[in-house]
Amino acid sequence: MTNNLDVIILAAGLGTRMKSAKIKILHSAAGRPIIDYVLDVASEICERPPVLVVGHQRDAVRESVGDRARYAVQEQQLGTGHAVMQAAEVLKDSNGANVLILSGDVPLTRAETLRKLIEQHANEKNALTLMTMKLDDPAMYGRIVRDTSGAVLRIVEAKDASADEKKIDEVNAGIYVFNANDLFTNLQNLSTNNAQGEYYLTDLIAMLRNSGKRVGAMIVGDPMEAVGVNSRSDLAVVEAEIQRRVVAKLMADGVTFRNPNTVVIDSTVTIGADTVVYPYVTLEGLTKIGEGCVVEPSVHLVNVTVGDDVHLKTGTVAEEATIEDEAIVGPYANLRPGTHLGKHVKVGNFVETKKAVFGEGAKASHLSYIGDAEIGADVNIGAGTITCNYDGVNKHKTTIEDGVFIGSDTQLVAPVRVGKGAYVGAGSTITKDVPPDSLALSRTPQRIIEGWAIKRRDELKKK
Repeated sequence: MTNNLDVIILAAGLGTRMKSAKIKILHSAAGRPIIDYVLDVASEICERPPVLVVGHQRDAVRESVGDRARYAVQEQQLGTGHAVMQAAEVLKDSNGANVLILSGDVPLTRAETLRKLIEQHANEKNALTLMTMKLDDPAMYGRIVRDTSGAVLRIVEAKDASADEKKIDEVNAGIYVFNANDLFTNLQNLSTNNAQGEYYLTDLIAMLRNSGKRVGAMIVGDPMEAVGVNSRSDLAVVEAEIQRRVVAKLMADGVTFRNPNTVVIDSTVTIGADTVVYPYVTLEGLTKIGEGCVVEPSVHLVNVTVGDDVHLKTGTVAEEATIEDEAIVGPYANLRPGTHLGKHVKVGNFVETKKAVFGEGAKASHLSYIGDAEIGADVNIGAGTITCNYDGVNKHKTTIEDGVFIGSDTQLVAPVRVGKGAYVGAGSTITKDVPPDSLALSRTPQRIIEGWAIKRRDELKKK
């Protein structure tokens, strides 16, 4: 990190090829707006906040970015050179010797790559050092035109390139390091004499060379670092690469992925060592998984905190929930927001919970709905149990104290409390509080009519 540098991030364009009402830099990749990744790398390189050049949807951008940046406004999008002109006013009192210019829609650049670019810029005493890349299909990227000695003569935008120039496979990556004085002195000399009628930042190359200044270039080893997001297809490519990096780091830190190519994972997710993640798992938001866990296929977690040695079985879905150590969940359980499972809890097949707190060792093994409930330690909830928490207007709480046994097919009509150590017989509908250590039953008496089935079959035959 250096204090001898300022960073400008160009982020004013709407991104019409995204076909979206939302500005492209606020589209998410792996759980975060793509501008966040550019801000991250800027903060690794420079001590001072970058200058973010905004235009379209500036209020939404400011709300998302906050105080991570200083701001300059580009009212009309008249090209990259024009955008940098707007940042010049913010940097007029800066003592930075160099200016690094990044694009807000290029989120994959690594800090170590930028450090190499800055180092080359200093070593070669360049007025400008730009990052380039080689592509099999240069498409709409600006071509790098070099002289016979290999020096950079100019960058020709794709729309202005001749047929021969379009064959060049070295292209502009859109990342530049300028000597600050050379940049700001020459900005005012830019013109709009080109096919687009815009101020091209790349026109400074010719100006610098004409004044005897040196222009250098560094070819980035991995072109993925310079991929920009201009379409939904580009966004998918970027997201896949971010996820690949996340998985690679987690594997290096001791996490096993049975089939890493099938996992969807946000960059904000953390996983502890010795956890095993099966195929087709989706982990989103601020999900945090501890050590030694097993996450089976098709588990989907959103903002979930998972302790150590937890077993999440196939098809489990959870959002805004907490699962403590050594719990077992699923298969096909649904933990809705506000669920908190204590240590050694088991929530099994097709159990749904919502705003339910389970004490240590409690069990709801199958086919139950537990909502707006407080479940004590070592409670056993039988199959088919329902907390009837909604009266059509308000939600009500069910409290089941420690050591309670709830028989299968029980309805607990809230608000209701079942006291410590009590038993509730199977098939009961509980509408009143149950005292501790008591038995609650609400079954109708069973009747048996001998021979009834024979008589019924005879009647049907006659008909």
